[in-house]
Formats: sequence, structure tokens, C-alpha cells
Amino acid sequence: MRTSLMVSGLFFVFASVSSAQAQTSIDVAKISCDEYVHSKIATPKLIAAWLSGYYNGKRNNTVIDLQNMQENVNKVDHYCEGEANWKVPVMQAIEQVLGTAK
Repeated sequence: MRTSLMVSGLFFVFASVSSAQAQTSIDVAKISCDEYVHSKIATPKLIAAWLSGYYNGKRNNTVIDLQNMQENVNKVDHYCEGEANWKVPVMQAIEQVLGTAK
């Protein structure tokens, strides 16, 4: 069941990317803070949801703490909104802002 949920989630993420961008896949490790906060790849909420699933999957955590997730998203958003951080990969920003890969 977990695998089918992950596959469904991944399908949703990639299906939601605008066809005008003509991308069939996205290497999330290459998404910069600029691309993230300025919705150049997909909406920040969509990317944040995928990233949350990715990091929780690595920890084998199946529980969603919505308040904690929103606080973490806000921290990453704040970091990435700073023009000095626009070139930082969003996954690196997460690790820097949240301490460990959350």
C-alpha cells in the first residue's frame, strides 16, 4: 500500500507540472531556491509536499504532523526568499535551515 501511495503522489507531482514547461521529469535535487519560491518549476506547496514525503520516507515515518510541516515550510520559504540564497539548491536549504535532512 505504501508503494502505491508513493507512486500516486509522484504521479500527482509530475502531472501537475504545467505542460507549457514541456518537462516530463524533474530532478528535485537541482531545484534552486529561486525556482522554488518564484514558482518557476511548480507551485512551492507542491514541491514542499513532495519534499516532505521524500524526507519522511527516508526516515520510514508515515505520520504527518501538519503544524510542524507548516513551520518547516515557513522556515525554508523564508530562507529561500532571500536573494542571497536564490542559487542554493532547495534540498540544501532544507538541510541547512532544519539542521538535518527533515
